[in-house]
Amino acid sequence: MSEKDVRLEKHAQMITEEFDRRYPAVHGNSDLIKSMRYSLLAPGKRVRPHLTLEFCKLFGGNEEQAIPYACAVECVHTYSLIHDDLPCMDNDDLRRGRPTNHRVYGEAIAMLAGDALLTEAFALIAGNAALSAEQNARAVALLANKSGYLGMVGGQDEDIRNEDMPVGTEDLDRINGKKTGDLLLAACELGCIAAGADEEAVAAARIYAKNFGAAFQIVDDILDVSVSTRDLGKSALSDVKNRKTTYVTLLGKDGALAKAEALINEAVDAIKGYEGSEYLVEFALRSLTRKK
Repeated sequence: MSEKDVRLEKHAQMITEEFDRRYPAVHGNSDLIKSMRYSLLAPGKRVRPHLTLEFCKLFGGNEEQAIPYACAVECVHTYSLIHDDLPCMDNDDLRRGRPTNHRVYGEAIAMLAGDALLTEAFALIAGNAALSAEQNARAVALLANKSGYLGMVGGQDEDIRNEDMPVGTEDLDRINGKKTGDLLLAACELGCIAAGADEEAVAAARIYAKNFGAAFQIVDDILDVSVSTRDLGKSALSDVKNRKTTYVTLLGKDGALAKAEALINEAVDAIKGYEGSEYLVEFALRSLTRKK
């Protein structure tokens, strides 16, 4: 197993254990708790919290400082997946190799579980006793901005409104920059805040995150038409089903991959001068060849 796999798996396990501890089943037998745990504890790569922890480490922080922020960004990501899968959105039946939340608990409970996880994200940040009130306030403002109507939710809105409409590459860059990129940017910058990084370091992290996030979405588009539902862990060809313009439909698979490679090179260039950045450089490069 490569260093990338070991570190990613270690952090994924840490996040899962932290969620299990914070939201135990003994809180009650309500379907709401079960629904929250169903999605939070589902097997997943945990890329966003992993980036939070790794950027904190890169700039001199430790896991204790960063784990509440890492859990917060994963709560927002998980809520977004629950809501994305609903019939009123993408109407998907499979997520992370299992039936989607609303297929198990119903649409109403799935909606409430997503609402609860979004709320919990800010409670996690505000309650981070390892960091200062100033750091926590800055982190709350960042995550709210990047996950709200100016960020992820705004990107989802544009994505829905542009179904069945001609969309160019610049439009797609803007939409995906908000829908996918902004939460990845928040994840990286939250790690910087936890570490107390200076503005120069934060600026480098933003460049890495922006380009990594854009490339990540492009690879997702390629995988959607290249990998089976079984291997992908979610419904393949979902973009085709929902009549969405993607980088593959605009550029072809080869053109899309070339664009992703150029973006990853920009991400790598932004941080490779920092001591200890080798892991994050390799993490970005290997994201081009991921299979799910």
